[in-house]
Amino acid sequence: MAWGSGKWSLGKALRNLVSQPEITEQTWEDLEDTLLSADFGPEVTDALMASVRAEVDRIGTTKPDDVQAILKDSLEAQLAEYDPTLRLTERPAVVIVVGVNGVGKTTTIGKFAKFLTNAGRSVVIAAADTFRAAAVEQLTTWAERAGVPLVGPTTEGQDPASVAFQAVTKAKEEGIDIVIIDTAGRLHTKSGLMDELNKIRRVVEKVAPVSEVLLVLDATTGQNGVVQAQAFLEHAGVSGLVLTKVDGSAKGGFVLSVQEKTGLPIKLLGQGEGIGDMTGFAPASFARSLVED
Repeated sequence: MAWGSGKWSLGKALRNLVSQPEITEQTWEDLEDTLLSADFGPEVTDALMASVRAEVDRIGTTKPDDVQAILKDSLEAQLAEYDPTLRLTERPAVVIVVGVNGVGKTTTIGKFAKFLTNAGRSVVIAAADTFRAAAVEQLTTWAERAGVPLVGPTTEGQDPASVAFQAVTKAKEEGIDIVIIDTAGRLHTKSGLMDELNKIRRVVEKVAPVSEVLLVLDATTGQNGVVQAQAFLEHAGVSGLVLTKVDGSAKGGFVLSVQEKTGLPIKLLGQGEGIGDMTGFAPASFARSLVED
């Protein structure tokens, strides 16, 4: 994990905090400020503070470095309340990827395809964001980098649902394991965008069930990213989250707060610009890296 590579990191701030000789009221004030600075948000910060203070009182410790260890355990427990498992057992497994423009949706799809092929799965990508010609071109480049086939529009302005249908049909006929469907991040109206996503789903499900709807969020935008994505959360049947641009960010707390706020698990992390820079989400190792890096 690379959370600590920025100028400020939660781990560094915590090390400064626990260098004090004993736990005082100042320790708790500093911890609260640190968590808020890391973008945990007020509600999650309050819950963590209550949890850590209760455990400190229970074991009767006065050592500040115990606070760091207890915080790590509390973070891990809360992160683990959400199951990060990708549900891809159907054949073909259909994954619809949604999100506002600018969050890294296109690169995420390329990295996800590579992540899956590295795991021995065959993949086809559907370029169903026909609203933007550039989106199809960019996705074609990422599909080539991932070494997977792409089904794109054969005519200008082709109906996105028909592109998705062609990709799923291809997967079914050729025995391809997984279909990843790109979708528009913006149309002229919010209702038009949601209608389009619903149509894609209806058309695809005539051939195969939809296994996952993954919402891509930019970790660097923090809480604002959730607000921007609210329409997708309310209307698109999202089953999991993908966080992009997590490397070098001071906003590590967003990872926990976004799960709490949406009630959805984080399933994938994009941590760099390269085709191989995507991992599954592992709560225990993430909590450790967040607190210690």
